[in-house]
Amino acid sequence: MGKSNVSESRIASNVFAIWISLFSNLILTGIKLIVGLMFKSQVLIADGVHNAGDVIATMAALGAAKVAQKPADEDHPYGHGKSELIGSALVAIIMVLAALFIAYHSVESFFHTAAEASMVAFIAAVISLFWKLWLYLYCIKVGKETNSKSLEATAYDHLADVYASIAAVVGIGAAIIGDRNDIPFLSYGDAAAGIVVAFFVMKLAYDMGREAVDVLMEKAVSPEKLNDYERLVFSIPEVKRIDRIRAREFGQYVIIDVRVGIPAQFTIQEGHDISRKIKQTILTNHTDVEEVLIHLNPWYEDGLE
Repeated sequence: MGKSNVSESRIASNVFAIWISLFSNLILTGIKLIVGLMFKSQVLIADGVHNAGDVIATMAALGAAKVAQKPADEDHPYGHGKSELIGSALVAIIMVLAALFIAYHSVESFFHTAAEASMVAFIAAVISLFWKLWLYLYCIKVGKETNSKSLEATAYDHLADVYASIAAVVGIGAAIIGDRNDIPFLSYGDAAAGIVVAFFVMKLAYDMGREAVDVLMEKAVSPEKLNDYERLVFSIPEVKRIDRIRAREFGQYVIIDVRVGIPAQFTIQEGHDISRKIKQTILTNHTDVEEVLIHLNPWYEDGLE
């Protein structure tokens, strides 16, 4: 299968996973808000608002994935891969706002009489927990396979919902026990759970936002990856020296810049063939690499330049 076909397959997998996330978030938002409002569950209402934010974030990720598949053009010679980071950053911002909203309303609930906990709200939280856990595992698997930053961000957003749902299940469950056994402090389990949710959501938002900024600032790839690129370059017999090798993430793909020394007596055609071998060797072994920029320097056996 050619590289272009691999890229198209990766994009199709990303878009399909994002559509599943979008429809799931729409359904879960409706369930949580309706049940939360009907039975006055603060944590379920807050979680529903968070899911509503997820709908916006998922739509942003979908748009970013579609922009990312545009080919390179005169204004964007390296492609549009970084557009995915915009979607990732937007997800992080929405999660911060959701965390603040959840924390505010949860703290406010302590100053009012606790609403009676509902078994229907508890069941809704359990359904959300398992649904979101499946979405996280599915999206993170596809995101890692395709190296899609926006899909990985969407997966981590689902993980934040898993934490939120766990807190909701525990909080609502504690409130039910408190109501049935006349234990006043347990009746505020729903509100306390909201504060726990806010903490986890804020932490994940920070981690996602930091990663997006790192890529936008063209942070270098890991030393392990760079060492493997170097090994592949030296696997070409004509390469006598590596003067410099750098690599940076550009959204869902990587761009490599390498300067190598080859025997000075080689012709331009031989140098061209060596450059092509270096590039093809790296592209074959690393499907996430989009471009390899190669500069050839003369190498002399006696060490003179």
